[in-house]
Amino acid sequence: MLPSSSHAELIEKIKGGYKLKSKDEMTPEYYEHLVNLLTQQADSELAGAIGYTPWIAKAPTVKEKLIVSNIVKDEVRHAKVIYDLLEELGIDVDAHVAKHNFEFRIDDTATDVLKSTRAADDKRVNIFYYPIDTWADFVMFQTCMDRGAGHQLEDVKLASYEPWAEAIKGIFKEEMMHVHHGDMWVKTIATERHDEAQAALELWYPRTMNIFGRPNTTKNRIYQSLGLKHRDNDAVRTAFRQEIEEIAAEVHLTMPKWTPEWEKVEEDGVIAG
Repeated sequence: MLPSSSHAELIEKIKGGYKLKSKDEMTPEYYEHLVNLLTQQADSELAGAIGYTPWIAKAPTVKEKLIVSNIVKDEVRHAKVIYDLLEELGIDVDAHVAKHNFEFRIDDTATDVLKSTRAADDKRVNIFYYPIDTWADFVMFQTCMDRGAGHQLEDVKLASYEPWAEAIKGIFKEEMMHVHHGDMWVKTIATERHDEAQAALELWYPRTMNIFGRPNTTKNRIYQSLGLKHRDNDAVRTAFRQEIEEIAAEVHLTMPKWTPEWEKVEEDGVIAG
């Protein structure tokens, strides 16, 4: 690993398009931020797979049971791919996974009770702490969360750590297949049981909007300087929101209101927190 004194030089190389290939090329600062992002993704993939597993049995048809089982397999594979990258960076993955309960889900089903906070000490994106209670929830989760993850992975395809960028190519394609499956079913449910689709959208849209984080944060600017992200959180969220608005309009669903937790409403209006 490079000394911290080389960090400014590394940033300049990354600005010029340089891609890192191993831990030996990293400074401690780069390593710390990379490991944090990889762990967030790997923990989210594993928690997502575990949350989907009951829907193999609950899916409405034999065909759908097979599709859900393949989705679960995809998500576990995604987790394994990213955990493998962490192992290459010297992380004891088995010890990390054994330390956390990835089956844990909160009991409170309020729309976005967690806002952007975590409910436990693993690093999953907090939407994976909410239970999936109905088939409409399951497919709306794919339409919203898998689409949101896809928008985030768009940046990873350009990441300055080449092994991560390469690994994302296959993961991204499979996530888009999951999104397509969700979209297909959301359109069906919205046509046949409109209120059920509307309720699912009202549940999962605000939760997904929270996953992107606050706009213009110091940490996100650091990620961008290191080539680990390329857009501000709000730009990614806006791209996601626009797609969901198009889908909702197509099937005559009403977009839920979402107010960022960093804005507070006072008598004078909305003030950025």
